[in-house]
Amino acid sequence: MQGVAEAIRFHGNRLKLAVLQHISMKDKYLWSNLFTRFESAISTPTLPHRGLENTTIAQLLKAKGEDEAGAVYWCNTTDTVYDAVKNMTQHNIGALVVVKPGDEKLLAGIITERDYLNKIIVQGRSSKATRVGEIMTEENKLIAVSSDANILQAMQLMTDKHIRHVPVIDHKVVGMISIVDVVRAVLEQQHQEVKRLNEFIRGDYY
Repeated sequence: MQGVAEAIRFHGNRLKLAVLQHISMKDKYLWSNLFTRFESAISTPTLPHRGLENTTIAQLLKAKGEDEAGAVYWCNTTDTVYDAVKNMTQHNIGALVVVKPGDEKLLAGIITERDYLNKIIVQGRSSKATRVGEIMTEENKLIAVSSDANILQAMQLMTDKHIRHVPVIDHKVVGMISIVDVVRAVLEQQHQEVKRLNEFIRGDYY
């Protein structure tokens, strides 16, 4: 049985290494630490086992419950940074979609926890006296993915651009994914692959 357990652990680690091979050397330490951090937190998988290259962002959003209309958290360009950060804290998220004032809610950009730290805290500015539109990443500078992109593509994009949050845009904003979402998806696929191997070894497959 010890040999069986070793084989299962080896296969799980091999999947993780295969993912890390898509990442440049300088970023492998970050992703490896994230895998370790969230590995113990995975309990009930929310994504069916398809393999990372066949798991789309749309499926990830559905697993998060963000495929329904209105599920995207947002703020206005005219809101104070204080209110935006309060919104993030209340919903335990690290970024908000920013829309222009008006009923149409046209996309203006995004604001992230990094914007708050770099442009408010570090510069000694007042979050209550600063508007979101003053520090957000504007629409023409946004780095986004479409819902039909796969997990590996999103992972590579975050690594190459050194970003933690990516809006999902299909003509309009349909969701937001974070580095945590991607790591969780990778680990879920790994755990389900190990489970399948375990079932195979026990003879559950005929």
